[in-house]
Amino acid sequence: MTFGQTEGPPLLTLVCHPSCDPGAVEWIGVCVRRVQDSLVLRFQLDGCLDRLAIPPMREPERRDELWRHTCFEVFVRRPGESGYAEFNLSPSGEWAAYRFDAYRSRTRELEVVQAPTAEIRRSEGRLDVALCIAPVPEPWSRAEALRVAASAVVEDADGALAYWALAHPAGAPDFHHAVGFVLELGTAEGDAGSCGPPAKP
Repeated sequence: MTFGQTEGPPLLTLVCHPSCDPGAVEWIGVCVRRVQDSLVLRFQLDGCLDRLAIPPMREPERRDELWRHTCFEVFVRRPGESGYAEFNLSPSGEWAAYRFDAYRSRTRELEVVQAPTAEIRRSEGRLDVALCIAPVPEPWSRAEALRVAASAVVEDADGALAYWALAHPAGAPDFHHAVGFVLELGTAEGDAGSCGPPAKP
């Protein structure tokens, strides 16, 4: 997978949770596309990367608790259903996938046909992450529509965490809450859901 495969609709802006200090992060955006039975995403983080804790690249492997450090997350469910899947990706290339039968009711690791593939680029003031989940596991792969939540955890150099999402529920940060599932993706190739323009040009 290359960054060219993630080109498409404008990036949507992630919002920092009001209880968190965005610190060195100026902006985070995401683009989510559904291509046949796969999800293709691009995250873009702008800011002073030297003031952030960004894990170095490692051998890609499945690993738990990636959310304790800088990582990017996507959640998918079928409209009207309580069960959902969660995918985590660290800038290190490590990843995780989980199945939930209901809100925060995790049953087991999610079985995947193949590990999510990622391309990660770091430049002056910008971190780009292109991610492909192919195929999305059943029962979500062939669903006529998917509800999607995208989010990010960002750790600064002092170890403080900030939580970013397309939408936050009231109270503490909670990426699993139904409020965060703001994108609806159909089955058409390249469908980017009900998206508006990004807040940042």
